[in-house]
Amino acid sequence: MHHPGTSPPERAVIEHFVRQAVYRRLGKTVPAAANAPSPLVVNVSARHCHLTRDAVEQLFGQGYELQVHKWLYQDGHFAARETVTLIGPRSRVISNLRILGPCRDINQVELAYTDAVALGFDVPLRLSGDIEDTPGCMLMGPSGFLEMPQGVIRARRHVHMHPDDAAFYGVNNQDSIKLRVAGPCAVTFDDVLVRVDEQVKLEAHIDTDEGNACNLKPDTHCELTR
Repeated sequence: MHHPGTSPPERAVIEHFVRQAVYRRLGKTVPAAANAPSPLVVNVSARHCHLTRDAVEQLFGQGYELQVHKWLYQDGHFAARETVTLIGPRSRVISNLRILGPCRDINQVELAYTDAVALGFDVPLRLSGDIEDTPGCMLMGPSGFLEMPQGVIRARRHVHMHPDDAAFYGVNNQDSIKLRVAGPCAVTFDDVLVRVDEQVKLEAHIDTDEGNACNLKPDTHCELTR
């Protein structure tokens, strides 16, 4: 049963547990990857923004609450129905920039490298939340403008892990691991930052440039390696 506040099961999740059940039904030893405590889900993170409650009200009106467009893989997180227009250097714009919820304590815009080039930004590669000395921009909503003095980044590729997953892969918070993506455009991404938290499910995030480079599909086999 699908519970409110959570996304439907990812294909990788279903395949992981089916694979485990088949191996055990046949009386075979479950391979290490299939015996992992959690299935590995790899998602492409398209350009988006995170906003504070004050910023949402400034852009959409006093007391405005973000509406859920689509629940994301991490419980309680969602892509909002609401979008904004980003105004960059020399008045170049990106319209329909999706807001991700829930609200955060900082305002942050995450772009892929090609997005930044199109806007005329020199955007640093940063961990989410590390926005000191980053470029700013202007956001426009139906009820007003928000001037961000900083907060535009290209998010460093990373993987969210529960402590059980970190123990299985032999890593700690802030360590790096490799992400191998199979298929006709197979590639291995080095230096994938590990982010360990008891409240998360195993999920790797790459941006649209990286996802396009490896032609990532829902059925593409991916694995984490040291």
